Amino acid sequence: MAVKGNPWAVLVALCLGFFMTLLDTTVIGVAVPDILSQLGITYNEVLWVSNAYVLVLAVLLIVGGRLGDLFGKRRMYLVGVAVFTVASLMCALAQDAPQLIAARSLQGLGAALLIPQTMSIIFMVFPAERRGSALGVWGAIAGLATIAGPPLGGFLVSAFGWRWIFTINVPIGLVVLATAPLIIPLFDKAPRAGRFDLRGTALLVAGLTCVTLGLQEGQRLEWNLTVQLLLVAGVALVVGFVLVERRPGGRQPLVPLTLFGNRNFSLMNTAAVTLSVGIMSMAIGFQLYAQTVLGMSALEAGAVNAPLSLMTVVLGPYAGRLTDSYGGKFIVLSGLSLFTAGVVLCGLTTGVDSAVWDFLPSLVVMGAGLGLTFAPLSAVAMHGVEPMSAGAASGMINATRQFGSVLGTAGFGVLLQNQLVGSLSAHARAVAGDLPAEVRQGFVTGVEQAAGRGVDFDRLRDGTAVAVPDGASDETVRVIGDTAKRVFSGGFVDAFHTALAFPVIALVIGVGCCLFVRVSRRSFVDV
Repeated sequence: MAVKGNPWAVLVALCLGFFMTLLDTTVIGVAVPDILSQLGITYNEVLWVSNAYVLVLAVLLIVGGRLGDLFGKRRMYLVGVAVFTVASLMCALAQDAPQLIAARSLQGLGAALLIPQTMSIIFMVFPAERRGSALGVWGAIAGLATIAGPPLGGFLVSAFGWRWIFTINVPIGLVVLATAPLIIPLFDKAPRAGRFDLRGTALLVAGLTCVTLGLQEGQRLEWNLTVQLLLVAGVALVVGFVLVERRPGGRQPLVPLTLFGNRNFSLMNTAAVTLSVGIMSMAIGFQLYAQTVLGMSALEAGAVNAPLSLMTVVLGPYAGRLTDSYGGKFIVLSGLSLFTAGVVLCGLTTGVDSAVWDFLPSLVVMGAGLGLTFAPLSAVAMHGVEPMSAGAASGMINATRQFGSVLGTAGFGVLLQNQLVGSLSAHARAVAGDLPAEVRQGFVTGVEQAAGRGVDFDRLRDGTAVAVPDGASDETVRVIGDTAKRVFSGGFVDAFHTALAFPVIALVIGVGCCLFVRVSRRSFVDV
């Protein structure tokens, strides 16, 4: 098929929609306090304002990618942009928690329809020798959204109110809807070899919903029987989906299992999961460290992360060009290795009294690693994929990334919390001897009780978790509060360092996957 439209103009149209969906994941955190106060909703409800978007996006990415193959990539991209734009307006007009959560879910649907099409359209319009460069720009957009999200969100919330973090998507969406049909060419659809795979879709959506919901809510519900049943049911449904896809009969399979016969595709999907585990573990752990131990505001902590995102933006396009010239195997291997080294270095340089300059090198190293990983990983994974299955393949890669994010959030959160309970208790007992005899036991008990209630971060950080005895002098009150703060800082740092073993092990697995990739420079250029 002769491709109409300038490939770089097509990339701009795709990146606008892609940027819009990513921006909404990074700006929401800044607006949480205002949403809580102005809508009068609970903290659990505001968590679902974020979780609903992630849940729907993670569950439907594979479906969205396959729909692009079957019904047209440009069509599904435009439908996704339209749904996301309308949902953004609904978010801005929401008057209570149910309305906002429902609108965020609809945003997730729109994002799930448009995100897979961006990668698959890139592979359709760019020749093999330019795909790495295009994916480098595409990956840099992710870094740019990460940089722009917190400060832009802070400005919009401060100047106009929280509703404008959603309103800003409307003009962007309208511009994309007006210009994209004039720029993005039509593509051949996959041949309809059978009816749409409703059975497989139902099994996959139900299975991923159970698994994702279980991982999201597991820590809050203390991994009770309900969560365990959700996870077991989810795994069973996904296994059922795989069995159904092996014998599609007269159905067009939702996920062509032949994709996993491509060695590089399977290895890079595994590496994508491990990379997302590492990213989310660091995002959670470092933000908590910066805000609770070093006392930074959310905006300050976001600004400290800017060098990481900046390195990703700067190196992304260059990594893409290197992939075009030399193949992606050793670039992905170098990037994942650098990111792993950055995580280890972060663990070695973050302390109770660390200055920004102490751990800044670790952020730069992690950013360089991410910049060298995003585009080449996608290029290696998609190499050799048939054009008619590009949507399904793109949806799978993006879905595994989202699953890795959910797994990283849940796994690191559980490990950190479990480590904190023991670490805080040990630190409290270690310093109790410095306190007046009459308050020592009460101090240890107060810290352990605050840690046992799911870790009461605010009270532990502020030094108010320990009850002060009646009649205590002002000096005793001050000493107890200062000691409690010291216990929390030391206990958190120790627990944080121990919990970093989780992302490091995951990333080492990802590095191992890269060693088994088989890609030559010629194969990238000639495809």
